[in-house]
Amino acid sequence: MIKLTREDFSLDEVLVSLRKKTVGGIVFFIGTVRGESKVGDVTRMEIEVYPEMVMSQLQTIRQEAIVRFGVEDIYIIHRYGDLKIMDNIVLVAVSAAHRSEAFEACHYVIDELKKRVPIWKREHTKKGVHWLEG
Repeated sequence: MIKLTREDFSLDEVLVSLRKKTVGGIVFFIGTVRGESKVGDVTRMEIEVYPEMVMSQLQTIRQEAIVRFGVEDIYIIHRYGDLKIMDNIVLVAVSAAHRSEAFEACHYVIDELKKRVPIWKREHTKKGVHWLEG
């Protein structure tokens, strides 16, 4: 499942959806808004997306990971809009028969998301507004 949303996500709902008889491990990565950055204390973050391109790229990355690592399922949820400190930004959840494949697939998905998906983050600090690279 892939979802792009302004709303927060439920870890419990995702966990329940990923449980199956054939699953021996479920790995979660959750990215959150930090309160500090290189330029100072962060007060909030804006995330902008190009929805059609984001969904297309996430679907491609998800399918690549499923095939490459042989995992059962992958959930990717990414938020956009105006977020506060400690808000959830992104969730990658992977279910697999064994933990090693789940960890490897999760790592692959978040790394590829950061490299390939058109998502822009702007931090608001007391020193001004700053676009983040990457």
